[in-house]
Amino acid sequence: MSLHLGIDIGGTKSDAVLVDQDGRVLHRHVLPSGQGDDEVVAQALAAISLVCADAGIAVTEADSVGVGIPGSVLDGVVSHAQNLGITRLDLAGALADAWGVRPVVDNDVNAGAVGAWVAADGGLRSVAYLNLGTGLAAGLVLDGKVWRGARGAAGEIGHVSIDPHGPLGPDSLPGGLETYASGSGIALQAGGAPAAQVLSAADSDERAAAIREGLFYGVASAVRLLVLTLDVEEVLLGGGLTRMGEPLLEGARRVIRGWERQSSFLASVDLTARVRVLDPDIPVAAVGAAMRGAGRG
Repeated sequence: MSLHLGIDIGGTKSDAVLVDQDGRVLHRHVLPSGQGDDEVVAQALAAISLVCADAGIAVTEADSVGVGIPGSVLDGVVSHAQNLGITRLDLAGALADAWGVRPVVDNDVNAGAVGAWVAADGGLRSVAYLNLGTGLAAGLVLDGKVWRGARGAAGEIGHVSIDPHGPLGPDSLPGGLETYASGSGIALQAGGAPAAQVLSAADSDERAAAIREGLFYGVASAVRLLVLTLDVEEVLLGGGLTRMGEPLLEGARRVIRGWERQSSFLASVDLTARVRVLDPDIPVAAVGAAMRGAGRG
């Protein structure tokens, strides 16, 4: 059995795993990520060390190591990971100095796309992973390979406006997908209230109900955009907002069915059957980082 280490370094936590060749999680540890170059590297080393201790192996005994992290990533160098306090960091080099083995480093959404693709476990060749977390972005696996685009901006659909009269985003532009369908966007619409609080009040509060309906509209619009531009087999939903579970999926599908009643073409592409929510307890970004290290995607 081959063993692969992976770590997802997020804005608040570093999620480290050891997986087998099929992406099944064998061991896992989560630590705070820290802020700034030194803390981020130290916490990543600590999280992987705990996983290796549980497994009774050294890092060098794993078949590969992969890392997912926000920001722009080129040849293992991370730039502009603002939520981690990183301007420019040779992350692969820093970790290689400690481990004696150089990890594969990729953007966290790309890692999440690979993890979602592996977790979907349906022999799919092309998927979009729609991450509904603090922000909103899509990771793309097309014909078995991660698609980054000409300048690495593929999947940054949070900046796409779906309503010129919609709520203003942090960039002062109206109706962006991220404003409708992310934790930060929901909080912005609600005057700073956390997304979980807003959504839990939606059955009794008119303003919260309108924001929740906007979430459904945003998710449905993102699915429509991804399927109609890329014709992916499935759009896989992940991220913190998916802990809503079936109500989120059914709300988005209700919006889609409304469009399908008006458009025979949209009905023909069967959007409702091409979207599903992943198990929120699967650490898809960490698993995807491990699989990227193993050469998947």
